[in-house]
Amino acid sequence: MDQASFTEICLHQLKMSAVHEGERLIVLTQGGDRLDYADAFMAAGQRLGARMYHLRLPAPPPAAGWNVGVTGLAALPDAVEALKNCDMLIDCVFLLFSPEQFAIQAAGTRILTAVEPPALLARMLPSRELREKVEIGAKFLSDAKTMRITSPHGTDVTYKLNTYPTVAEYACTDTPGRWDHWPSGFVFTGGDDDGVDGKIVVAPGDVLLPQNIYVREPIVYTIEKGWIVDIRGGLDADLVKSYMADFADPRGMGMSHVGWGMNPDAKWHRMTPGEFPGGMGMEPRSFYGNVMFSTGPNNELGGKNDTACHLDIPMRNCSLFLDDRPIVIDGDIVAEDIQMNRKHA
Repeated sequence: MDQASFTEICLHQLKMSAVHEGERLIVLTQGGDRLDYADAFMAAGQRLGARMYHLRLPAPPPAAGWNVGVTGLAALPDAVEALKNCDMLIDCVFLLFSPEQFAIQAAGTRILTAVEPPALLARMLPSRELREKVEIGAKFLSDAKTMRITSPHGTDVTYKLNTYPTVAEYACTDTPGRWDHWPSGFVFTGGDDDGVDGKIVVAPGDVLLPQNIYVREPIVYTIEKGWIVDIRGGLDADLVKSYMADFADPRGMGMSHVGWGMNPDAKWHRMTPGEFPGGMGMEPRSFYGNVMFSTGPNNELGGKNDTACHLDIPMRNCSLFLDDRPIVIDGDIVAEDIQMNRKHA
């Protein structure tokens, strides 16, 4: 995508996020990554009369790995203060789950994460319809006391929902202190700390994130009182167990957020070779009718588990019920108020 076209989609994004004249916006990058994103957002914001700034963090050490919730801002308190004093932060680094992001949000700064490839951002632009449907779905979820997920492969798990808030992601943000991720389109919450019980069978074709791979053999999770007590299967199960063991943190066995995807522009197949242009997996998280469960940290929802060991697993062909009300059946959204024109997945 050329820079002029990239600027136009960023302009659409900033309009959807209600950016207006006189607002202070900071684009956050790190090292040499996503400098073209900064240029596009800076140009778009200036066209709206916003006061635009680019904060570029030093590149991480060459040997540094990536762990969720660990950011280059941790050693730069002055930078955090600057971000707390702007109206909107465009995060091109990925601050999610970090103490620094929570502090910035608490100060009233709204945050938009944008780290996916430009072509994907362009195909999954935020829309008013998506926002409206996601907000209705979030209301359904926030009103529910239980969620049950089943599948033809043997999944049957129940989440008690009495503790954590519901989060709506619709790919733009115009509310002080609110975070969103472009692209997106789903709703989620967390089960009670001791309130998730049952079995989840991750089936062939489901997705492991952050590994960005399709599952080839079933992975069977047994969950008791909010904790994974057993993971069984073949090669993919071994991969998951090895990945989790590498953190040496038993809190990685906790159950994290859970919800369903609502974006009809997201494609399930886009991670196949030649199709997927890189990124961190927001498309499979968002595709219409997927049910996604996560393991590890729940501090994003206000919980105490801040482990860096985190997996998101979007699943196809599941059914999801809220207080026995069907929301998703066999991978299709059946609650009429939140249905959208489903594209070919």
